[in-house]
Amino acid sequence: MTGRSPAEPPPDPSGRGYDPRSGRDWHPVEEDVPGVSDHEPVGLRERLSLNRTGTFDWDLDRGCMALDPGAMEVFDLRPDEYDGAPMSLIPRVPPEEGLRLDEALSQALEDGHPSYGAYFRVHCRDGSRRWTHSQGRILHDADGRPYRVIGIVREATSELADSALLRSLQQDRRRQTVMVQQTTAALARALSVRDVTRVLGGTGGARRFGADGLVLGLVENDRFKVIATAGLEGEVPEEMITSRLDDTLPLADAACSRRPAFLSTRGELIARYPRLRPYTALLPTGSAAFLPLVAQDTVIGALGLFNAEPAVQSQEARNLALALAGVVAQSVQRATLFDQEREFATGLQETMLPRRLPAIAGGAVTVRYHPAGVGRDVGGDWYDVIALPQGRVGLVVGDVQGHDTHAAAVMGQLRIALRAYAGEGHTPETVLVRASRFLAELDTERFATCTYVQADLQSGALHVARAGHLGPLISDSSRHIDWPEVCGGLPLGLATTFGHDHFPETQLFLEPGSTLLLCTDGLVEQPGQDICAGLDALSAAVRDGPADLEALADRISDRLWADPGSEDDMALLLLHRLPGPGGADATPRLRLHVHQADPQGAAEVRSALRRTLDQWRAGGVLHNVEVAASELIANALTHTESGALITVELLPGAPRRIRLEVEDRSSRWPRRRSPGETATSGRGLMLVEALADRWGAEPRGAGKALWCEFVAPEEPDAAR
Repeated sequence: MTGRSPAEPPPDPSGRGYDPRSGRDWHPVEEDVPGVSDHEPVGLRERLSLNRTGTFDWDLDRGCMALDPGAMEVFDLRPDEYDGAPMSLIPRVPPEEGLRLDEALSQALEDGHPSYGAYFRVHCRDGSRRWTHSQGRILHDADGRPYRVIGIVREATSELADSALLRSLQQDRRRQTVMVQQTTAALARALSVRDVTRVLGGTGGARRFGADGLVLGLVENDRFKVIATAGLEGEVPEEMITSRLDDTLPLADAACSRRPAFLSTRGELIARYPRLRPYTALLPTGSAAFLPLVAQDTVIGALGLFNAEPAVQSQEARNLALALAGVVAQSVQRATLFDQEREFATGLQETMLPRRLPAIAGGAVTVRYHPAGVGRDVGGDWYDVIALPQGRVGLVVGDVQGHDTHAAAVMGQLRIALRAYAGEGHTPETVLVRASRFLAELDTERFATCTYVQADLQSGALHVARAGHLGPLISDSSRHIDWPEVCGGLPLGLATTFGHDHFPETQLFLEPGSTLLLCTDGLVEQPGQDICAGLDALSAAVRDGPADLEALADRISDRLWADPGSEDDMALLLLHRLPGPGGADATPRLRLHVHQADPQGAAEVRSALRRTLDQWRAGGVLHNVEVAASELIANALTHTESGALITVELLPGAPRRIRLEVEDRSSRWPRRRSPGETATSGRGLMLVEALADRWGAEPRGAGKALWCEFVAPEEPDAAR
């Protein structure tokens, strides 16, 4: 082969001296086009063929299309593969590309344009695809009727390498990738079948699959049941929710045959499944895909995707739909197994909780228990209501460490042991001491928190012991909320291990018409939030809740546990003391007991007094009541051999009065003394007389009570 060098340009016939090779490097190439020499003239067809371009002549009346050799090469057809009919191009032009060509020609005919053009892809013999461009001139007869189309087809792969169309295709691929990622991520967080239906049937559920509507159904006992829909015009008819596994409905057919179905229009769908004809208005007008859900070679359901626009789905779109169906199948199978395991675990735990609550004379009790809102494992929360001798009742709420079946097993053993100790009539402290030792001897690393209340509803006395657990809440008949300070010890098990198995009792009083609440931390604790916020929310829920005990329990559990979607399990117990024959006592009252051997008792009483008097808006007399209470308690503990029972009441009427009583079991009457300047005692009653508006002493059976009254300021609302 010989060639001219860049320094030797060919003669310039025009004399203008332009040569595209001038000043540029070029590479010698051996020409592979036969019959073309340096100076041989090249005809029109050869010129077109050299540029991968061919022509066609389409006779619309006769329905035949002539292709020249260049066009045959563009379509990658041999002469024996084309008979002149346009339908012979189907092996090379996929249906979705044929629709694109047909739409371009139809739009030109409808608008009266003399020409049209469209890009489309050709499926080559070797399996590759090449971009092609077709441009045609529409010829019309004397009446203006189109009768012939003459045009060209050319290979356009290089032309479209950086075109907007390819960029659009790249964007589609990126969109499909994002779609798969988002769908996979959303379903990865779905643990139960209910979670899966929430993802698919919720807002944007169908869009995650690039569709306008969606229907999901599962195979259940040789039946097909629809469990989720999205994007449809209305609800699925009741008779279509559950159907037989046969070929009369598309989803059941896909599940039964294990084959996907891709339909271009709603008409094609109804023609194939005539049973859908009465529900035409419910179905979108466009294309549809029905995909079997197969996991581990087992058909578990089917997924239906609907589009508003008719379309022949490309192979890429079909592959994407099948891939997403596989993701859904795996998620549904995993969720089904999760539901089965969770049902077994929660059923096991529920058998460990009491099935029936004993009848309570003078009161009513209700409980609520909910397993964890998320997660496979169950927890160790429990409650119990125990009938005790002499008409008393034992109330227990506790929580074993951990959220697994081991925690539930420990809970069951501990509940039975604690119930046995309480049934023997032991004091709350003794019950918790024995329960702690029992748990320590179980040879488990788990500990448990617990609150045990021994209630006597006839007198209203509550004896409370606490082991690392939340204390009780008390709401009186006027909806005053109080969190009384209750002495406590370490959690059960740990207390024995560390040698501190001491659980001091606190005595409280439940007035007629009042309600006692015990709960576990799952009701008031949310991840990332201060537990104080949960306690405040619980106080507000009780204060503003309904009067009926069952309705109140539902309100509390729904508002504080179900609605936020707590991740922890929850136990709630409510005890209501019924009003006496005369109706509920509306007088706000606080009763506390101080043991003679408890040096911290007086301080705890003062703290409870401050909190209660602040609720009553005692104002300036708060300090006087606190000082008087300290002196009277000190007298009772110093000069008698018993503890002291403290009662504070807000008396009705005007003016408002606060009455303080300190009762002991000594029959010795108090004596007011006149101590000298250097005396270190004897001024208690003098202080009471100086601070109180009235004071006195009353006999009380085996003992006496010292009382004093203080005039409280008017409430702001009353003053206005």
